[in-house]
Amino acid sequence: MAVKIRLRRMGQKKAPFYRIIVADSRSPRDGKFIEEIGTYDPSTDPSTFKINEELAKKWLANGAQPTETVGRIFRAAGIEK
Repeated sequence: MAVKIRLRRMGQKKAPFYRIIVADSRSPRDGKFIEEIGTYDPSTDPSTFKINEELAKKWLANGAQPTETVGRIFRAAGIEK
């Protein structure tokens, strides 16, 4: 099973809010997921995010691949493999 760390869209129309989740790469964007590890709000200025670093590092160590956007959020938070 290929595991990805990616964004799950929440919020109203034209007011997106995202949760950072760990999910099987074959599941749909807003479908079933394994674990929620944080949030990301691009509508604030500057964009805000909250990440449980311990869980993020655990999943990265277990081989989960972050998407491009989540990788940028992790770099901004100082989370490395």
